[in-house]
Amino acid sequence: MGMSRPRIGICSAPERARWAAWDREVSLTPRSYIQRVQDAGGLALLLPVDPLAVTDPEETLFGLDGLVLAGGCDIDPAAYGEPADPHTVDTKPERDTFEIALARCAIERDLPLLGICRGMQLLNVALGGTLIQHLPDAVGHSDHRRILGSFENADHDVRLLDGSLAHRVCGELLHCTKSHHHQGVDRLGEGLTATGWATLDDLVEVVELPDRRFVLGVQWHPEVDDDSPVVAALVAAAAGVMA
Repeated sequence: MGMSRPRIGICSAPERARWAAWDREVSLTPRSYIQRVQDAGGLALLLPVDPLAVTDPEETLFGLDGLVLAGGCDIDPAAYGEPADPHTVDTKPERDTFEIALARCAIERDLPLLGICRGMQLLNVALGGTLIQHLPDAVGHSDHRRILGSFENADHDVRLLDGSLAHRVCGELLHCTKSHHHQGVDRLGEGLTATGWATLDDLVEVVELPDRRFVLGVQWHPEVDDDSPVVAALVAAAAGVMA
């Protein structure tokens, strides 16, 4: 037998879905996340919301080599102590508390962690940060989510900090990204450093924890970009082959 693949947990979302003759509650993970992990040589394992993990996240993370906090719905503002904006809708507090517990435990264990879109925001909230609840009201445009439910015409550039983890991962200081979000990071969580900003408006688009092996949050969606090295870098870190 060859070497075993690094085991990458991907948080899945409680949703409602229809297929064949069925219309049921499901735990949903877009296939693009799974495909990127597998293409990079990782073993993708889906993590459904588990209420017991809120008090015992170690059990869920046991045996994992890396963790992906995936995109999805708005985070309940109660998680960061603020009332809900009218544009904050369809929140799932049980998902928030589950993923916050996993994120904090992963950081404590120095487990490689990648937060994507909502996952970056979740990472920020888990460390005590806050969010801008509706970007058009704050930045005056809708270019971070141009077409609802689509990544068409969703590209914009992000400036990366020279020498940052994001810079090392992407291999360039100006990185083209695919975005679909209407919320963003406001106050940074404890220990996080901002290392990437949208050229559109200087919105924070990358956060890192410099005192950990690999804790990276990106506001865009590398899993839908064939040219993105971001998910592969998480898998490499999980395999212990990336500094």
